[in-house]
Amino acid sequence: MNTQQAYNTWAAQYDTNHNKTRDLEGKALRTVLAPIPFRRCLEIGCGTGKNTLWLAQKALELTAVDLSEEMLRKAQAKVTAPHVHFAQADITSDWTFSNGLYDLVTFSLVLEHIEHLAGIFQKAAASLQPGGYVYLGELHPFKQYTGTKARFDTPEGRHVVECFNHHVSDFTQAAQQHGLQLAELNEFFDNDDRTTIPRILTLLFQKR
Repeated sequence: MNTQQAYNTWAAQYDTNHNKTRDLEGKALRTVLAPIPFRRCLEIGCGTGKNTLWLAQKALELTAVDLSEEMLRKAQAKVTAPHVHFAQADITSDWTFSNGLYDLVTFSLVLEHIEHLAGIFQKAAASLQPGGYVYLGELHPFKQYTGTKARFDTPEGRHVVECFNHHVSDFTQAAQQHGLQLAELNEFFDNDDRTTIPRILTLLFQKR
């Protein structure tokens, strides 16, 4: 099954599964973005709304996008604020869902499913105000190197979602090519145990 089909299937149990990656990325996003002011936000990969609720409390306008119709249905049931707008879209195609320029574009556990990064960073940069930010929260490449991938179980068996390994330099170089300068890099560990392999990588870029 392709990525869209996988997340449509996963949506029914996504919020209730034990999922360290989902939970730690949510904590990471809040930690990194808490001091960043933003009025207009474009959330890529909103899923079932785990971060949408928090972003909506800070933003005056929020556009939340996901590839999966079923994930979006869950998010829309949770977040009914009139300043939040949802869209189903494939971000490798034209970004017809974007509306003007944003102060912040976020990607949460999305880019591991995208093979080629350059076009995504180009679209993100084009959607930003000068001085605006791009946040990435991804499964750490070190985890990927050990074979960890997005996966879930159903009565039919285990489903592994298609993923692509990206190195830290892949993110930073693709961003730099489109006028996005690295402002902050953080790593987040299970139980804050820094003797273990980090689970989540966050990168914060600013548009020059």
